[in-house]
Amino acid sequence: MKYPKEYLDEIKTRLKVSTVVSRTVNLKKRGKEFIGLSPFKTEKTPSFTVNDEKEFYHCFATSEHGNIFDFVMKTQNFKFGEAVKFLANLAGMRPYTFSKEDQDREKKWNEYSSIYGQYVDFYHSEIFKNEESILAKEYLKKRKLGKDEVQKFKIGYVKKSSNFYHQLLTQFSEKTIDASGLFYFDDKKKIYVERFRERIIFPINNISGQPIGIGGRTIQNNNFKAKYINSPETMFFKKGSNLYNLDLARKLSNKIEYVFLVEGYMDVIGLTKNKIENVVANLGTSLTEKQISILNQFFDDIIICFDADESGYKAALRAAENSIKELKPNKKISFLFLPENEDPDSFVNKKGKDFFLKFTDENKVPIHKFIFNHYLKETNADPSSMAIFEKTLRSIANSIKDNFIKKYTLEYFLENVSSLTPHTNRIKNKFYPKKAKSLKTTQKYFIESKSLSQIELKEFSLLYIILNNLQTLKSNIDLIENIKFFTNENKLVYEKVMEDLRTKDILKLDDLLIDEQLISKINKFSPIKHILNNNKNDENKVLELVEEIKRDLKNYELEYRIEELEARFSKDLSESTFNKIRELKKLQNTN
Repeated sequence: MKYPKEYLDEIKTRLKVSTVVSRTVNLKKRGKEFIGLSPFKTEKTPSFTVNDEKEFYHCFATSEHGNIFDFVMKTQNFKFGEAVKFLANLAGMRPYTFSKEDQDREKKWNEYSSIYGQYVDFYHSEIFKNEESILAKEYLKKRKLGKDEVQKFKIGYVKKSSNFYHQLLTQFSEKTIDASGLFYFDDKKKIYVERFRERIIFPINNISGQPIGIGGRTIQNNNFKAKYINSPETMFFKKGSNLYNLDLARKLSNKIEYVFLVEGYMDVIGLTKNKIENVVANLGTSLTEKQISILNQFFDDIIICFDADESGYKAALRAAENSIKELKPNKKISFLFLPENEDPDSFVNKKGKDFFLKFTDENKVPIHKFIFNHYLKETNADPSSMAIFEKTLRSIANSIKDNFIKKYTLEYFLENVSSLTPHTNRIKNKFYPKKAKSLKTTQKYFIESKSLSQIELKEFSLLYIILNNLQTLKSNIDLIENIKFFTNENKLVYEKVMEDLRTKDILKLDDLLIDEQLISKINKFSPIKHILNNNKNDENKVLELVEEIKRDLKNYELEYRIEELEARFSKDLSESTFNKIRELKKLQNTN
């Protein structure tokens, strides 16, 4: 019986991986991870790691890898249902009672999984032993694929006269087979026909490695046939929620922080053959937010590399506009454009692994730069074109879900638009002239800013707004009362400013008895200064920005308290502690 995803997620929310593993393994903290001696092998040097953020453990000695359910099953010899009951009890939850709908869904999944498993195994074996598969073998040889690649990816071939339908009909109903999407009904002949006949097939697996869909490529020179087709969507296969080869690539995420996202099955197989195995492909549709979100669970850096032709470029642009919404701190998305007429498969086969990786390092473009440069190419010098350009960039930046990334992306866009329109910005900059920075100055600024934490920069932004709008905020002093600051220097500046705002009638920046170096630091590194300078005469916008930063600071405070409680919960497993965590997370979501 299959447990609902929500119930399993609730268990994982209550129990960190380190909490469960530490009952069996003596763990020590090392950076973001925990290390210990392998529970699967006798060893003297620790090779076993636990990552709570990514919700998995990994043993380098035995290659064992998984989540809390896998760990309990393997160390205590439990079946999955027993592991769920054990962990639910550990998390203080009631055992799950299955409904009739759950039973029906479980039955359908078992039948679906069995049909796909048999189908993939049968046609994989056919490519080796059936003489009619000679065309498929010749095609694979032409694409430089050997037996190892064919076996690893379970590539198969469905010959013209194939009809596996009747074999399945001895075990499953017509309705059940039809629901798999592997066959379609021919109205003229009144029979079910193989959807992938005369095609090489690539099994599409779920994250656990079970086949749930098929990709098929024709090897005939036929203008009437689509080169590639995929299984239709079913109850258990959604193209926008799955990625080809993710089941294998995710196992590398403990050693490699980046993943290549390509367009086709052959690109994945070609790169893998050349020892670049951290690669996945989307499934013939536009890249979705869900797919990016899934990759973010395993990798910190996504490198999107589509074919070097017009359709590949258009697909890359659509992917950029969809995926930038999911960009988060500590996560990267970039684009790699190959030389003309190349795709990842052809390029890596010609140049090899080392050249491909070096080319990637030297030529990948961060997502925000790719988007900016694309729309810049579409502009003319006229005001209407520039207005559309800026409006488009603002819209894209505002679609980003994470508020920190949204702000810095918008600032990057606006600063670069501003540099393109010096005459428009001459009046704005009259009192704040910008001097061209030398390379050394730029490098120094980068090094200094890199040492600042996100919360320091957020506090700088709030102080910058207050210091440059003293009279406005004196009239709205209740808006900036009792704000919690986390860095001592910024807290002192805030308290001094608040004291003067409460006691003095007319206030100017020069009247504040605050260390000039602190004021200079705030002015230099405040991320919001560009946005504020563009709205300096708009009192409503100033107050709106204050409210926004207050929310961000409040969320940071909530996050800090949640982490403290989670650390306590990992030791005491107290229901009251967990309830406090849930309450704070609700506040975090509504704040």
